[in-house]
Amino acid sequence: MKIISAYIKRNKIKSIILALVLLAYYFCLPKQLFKDPTATVITSSNNTLLGAQIAKDGQWRFPKTDSIPEKFEICIINFEDEYFYKHPGFNPISIFKALKQNINSGEVKRGGSTLTQQVIRLSRKGQSRTYLEKIKEIILATRLELRESKAQILTYYASYAPFGGNVVGIDAASWRYFNRNPHQLSWAESATLAVLPNAPSLIYPGKNQKQLLEKRNRLLKKLLNKEIIDSLTYNLSIAEGLPQKPYPLPQIAPHLLQKIAKSNYGERIKTTIDFKLQDQANNLVYNHYNLLKQNEIHNISVLVLDVNTRQVLTYIGNSPTTKKNQKDVDVINKPRSTGSILKPFLYAAMLDAGDLLPNTLVADVPTQFGNYVPENYNKEFDGAVPASRALSRSLNVPAVRMLKDFGLDRFHHYLKELKLKDVKYNANHYGLSLILGGAESNLWDLCKSYASFSSTLNHFNETSSEYYSNEFCEPTFFASETIDFGKKSTEKTVFDAASIYLTYQSLKEVNRPEGDENWEFFDDSKQIAWKTGTSFGFRDAWAIGTTKDYVVGVWVGNADGEGRPGLVGVQAAAPILFDVFDLLPNSDWFSKPFDEMSEISICKESGFRAGQHCENKLQQFVQNSGLKTKPCPYHILVHLDTTKSHQVNSSCVDLSAVSNTSWFVLPPLMEFYYKSKNPFYIPLPPFRNDCVGNEQISMQFIYPKDNTIIFLPKDLNGEINELILKIAHSKPKTKIFWYLNNLFIGKTTDIHDLAIIPKEGKHVITAVDEFGNEIKRTIQITN
Repeated sequence: MKIISAYIKRNKIKSIILALVLLAYYFCLPKQLFKDPTATVITSSNNTLLGAQIAKDGQWRFPKTDSIPEKFEICIINFEDEYFYKHPGFNPISIFKALKQNINSGEVKRGGSTLTQQVIRLSRKGQSRTYLEKIKEIILATRLELRESKAQILTYYASYAPFGGNVVGIDAASWRYFNRNPHQLSWAESATLAVLPNAPSLIYPGKNQKQLLEKRNRLLKKLLNKEIIDSLTYNLSIAEGLPQKPYPLPQIAPHLLQKIAKSNYGERIKTTIDFKLQDQANNLVYNHYNLLKQNEIHNISVLVLDVNTRQVLTYIGNSPTTKKNQKDVDVINKPRSTGSILKPFLYAAMLDAGDLLPNTLVADVPTQFGNYVPENYNKEFDGAVPASRALSRSLNVPAVRMLKDFGLDRFHHYLKELKLKDVKYNANHYGLSLILGGAESNLWDLCKSYASFSSTLNHFNETSSEYYSNEFCEPTFFASETIDFGKKSTEKTVFDAASIYLTYQSLKEVNRPEGDENWEFFDDSKQIAWKTGTSFGFRDAWAIGTTKDYVVGVWVGNADGEGRPGLVGVQAAAPILFDVFDLLPNSDWFSKPFDEMSEISICKESGFRAGQHCENKLQQFVQNSGLKTKPCPYHILVHLDTTKSHQVNSSCVDLSAVSNTSWFVLPPLMEFYYKSKNPFYIPLPPFRNDCVGNEQISMQFIYPKDNTIIFLPKDLNGEINELILKIAHSKPKTKIFWYLNNLFIGKTTDIHDLAIIPKEGKHVITAVDEFGNEIKRTIQITN
């Protein structure tokens, strides 16, 4: 150090100049060598190419590669720069030989550039090939050698060398010319690509094939002579043909590529997509699309999530339809009418809040709320149906009545907790139609919610009955991301585990599509909790299902919103759902979350908590919040004679001859429909004639509904059709007297149906039974 210090003091000017030269040398190389725009590239979870979007300058230039295939490395070094690993960035011997040959010939015949120099030349594109430029290249090459490793320099060359046409880099060249990953190339293919950057024009299809073949084979011969390959490999290699017309790049997940390109343009992104599953699902969608398009149904989207990691395994944004039918539209995140797909959320919410037990009877009768008149898909009514069966059969009327009882605002709050971003408006904007498709959502959010439900149940059973604070999180398709489920807590996140489990138990019983109805009789069949949905006007068909490990979501329809007959969830979307599940491994069914459940006595007939008059009881595990539900309201204690065919009381028999019997009794309107579907239902016996009756008498209109506008059509003869009035009475044999605008119009007994032809205008219909009970309906007739 003393010697250097003394020299600097004696030679200050020389030292300053040297320092400036060294400083200039240090900073002469740009920090970023290449600034060329690159293609957006996405790969699967096992690094298989899913698709690429061309760079902004129209070049197929993939982002810089991380590793060079061994065969290509050997080929390129033996062809371009045999002393690559020995020289400092330039090769003086090669430069001398090239200079001598060029001087003797009077023109540039040979370059003598090393691979490092060629990297510098590629980065300084557009520079003229002069001796001055060559000197600059040498200086920059030595600086690059000091800054980067040999492996890095080689990856620069492999990533930015021209391979003919608009193909740049080994990755793009391998896919364009051989339709495979560069690490899968043969010796002949690797040699072909190694000689191309030296003369990229040779690759044009149908041109210069002989010259390209000769260059490739000379390289292969060199590898043979150096004993890098054996004679058999050599003979097989020279027998291989040359690439002809370039292959199109794979488009395995084009809509995911579009989505990623918006936020990560020009990057190479490793996704969570399972290549095999994605490819198989693509084929399934293609086959179903060919069937559905015959009914002018053109668009399909499919999403598969891993419940445990919340990773996207399959992302199919649309079917392989035409541009006219909007094949480029990614439907997965587009808002569509939900149909019945939100019904499980309402069922789970009512269980969670303690407003319902799984099999509580709910009314399924003609219903009207203002001008809103919900109808079941089959246009029929069951009178009363267990809530779980109403869900598994997707009955509309019970769902609307359940929503009314639960509260529109309460349910809307739950939907906001699920972060369904397309539920944008307040509860009153949607009204009760919210549960039947009045709102919009998208496949991503719905699948996310089902995955969160399943994961909640899994985590609860895997931990000490605890929940995670970030359970309802966004799934990811980036392999670099790991979902953080948050902190553990004994407090539920949205729904408790028992409510989710009981909801899934109901959804497991949903009828399978045609041809798969007997699934439960096969031991190896998958147990899937699933739900379909069909929007008004047959515009959207949904099917979403979950096992312990996977969620599959399917949407089918037309992106432009056109409805089609037959565009129904169970017919159009469900077959795709189960075909996709057939590609997935089997899963065990969810474990019962006992810590959130209690075993109680349930009334077998009504599904309510067993009351004091319920005789047929079942012991069932229900959610803990269900302990506060009311006891069965439909079992009463009646007094019968010894034949049990009549009710009696102290006015007609001695109390010792009275049989006190529990009886299952439904309100008249529910009973009217219930007994037609349940032949074992026995109506309450009448009072014996010699008894002074004290039974409660009630009657209800079946039709018409109050404050409705009724159009009476004409038949083929031009006659106006009759209006049929219907009433349900607790004592069917009772006489009922009918009045229209206070004018008597008829009497009925047993079957309380009366046909009338009222004039156009507003009318009041009055029905009075023989006991003086009276009910009214106001209607308006239009012809």
